[in-house]
Amino acid sequence: MASSTVRPTSQDHPEEDDVARRLLESAAVLAYDPATEVDWDTPLDRDFHGASPEWCSLYGTPYWQELTDAQRKELTRQEAASVASTGIWFEMILQQMVLRDVYTKDPTSAEVQWALTEIAEECRHSIMFARGAQKLGAPAYRPKRFAVELGRMFKTVAFGEAAYAAILVAEEVLDVMQRDWMRDERVVPFVRTINNIHVVEESRHMKFARDQTSKRLSGAGRVRRQINAFVVAIASYYIVTSMVNPKVYANAGLDEKRALAEAKDNEHHKSMMRSSCSGLMEFLASSRLLTKPALAFYKRAHLI
Repeated sequence: MASSTVRPTSQDHPEEDDVARRLLESAAVLAYDPATEVDWDTPLDRDFHGASPEWCSLYGTPYWQELTDAQRKELTRQEAASVASTGIWFEMILQQMVLRDVYTKDPTSAEVQWALTEIAEECRHSIMFARGAQKLGAPAYRPKRFAVELGRMFKTVAFGEAAYAAILVAEEVLDVMQRDWMRDERVVPFVRTINNIHVVEESRHMKFARDQTSKRLSGAGRVRRQINAFVVAIASYYIVTSMVNPKVYANAGLDEKRALAEAKDNEHHKSMMRSSCSGLMEFLASSRLLTKPALAFYKRAHLI
């Protein structure tokens, strides 16, 4: 778990680099190589879930009550793979936004070196998620075409606080659910390891995203905040609503049409999503990014 990350000294860099410098120090001490940390060789044990059942989109519905134990476990495995695939999609967007943000900045600064370290970690995460989804016996789930094209545009034009606040939304939602999964002994061990790695390393990414969002917004006027709040809310809506691909139900052997209808009206799952975002919404509110138009999208995504 050792890292060769370069750690700039305080004499080399200004005080505003303090957060990035601390993150570099953390990465140098606590970093993982999923290729060796995760048990990729042991065959999938189908007696385990792929995620905590309570996070399943059908948990608590009449359809869930009808499913056999094996069907429930298969559905959670498919949904875990879908979440991982969505994570890969957004991590690719994230990497491009961060790299574009530091493109012309001083590469000897802690901020740029941390940004490159974060990108390296995200690359490892994407490979880890891909291998994990494959081991769960799932196909390569992809967001709907409109979301893919919207993501293509967003990663090209988003900058500053809009980019970092959107990064924060995606990471915080995943963080809460994965903290539950990694502690749950009903979840297959290799997925718990993946979740643990992601939670540890993403905690640094969230710290940086919060710091950058606050810094970029300092002194921002009302119009700028209104625009960014709306952009971030739209991005958040499509990220969150893409997490569970509709095809997971058919791939788990269920009636897709019925499953989609019951998942859409599942108040338990909506409540879980809202609870996962309470801290995030407090931060966005304190940053004055919870405008009325933005709130409409967060409510549609059941994040508030």
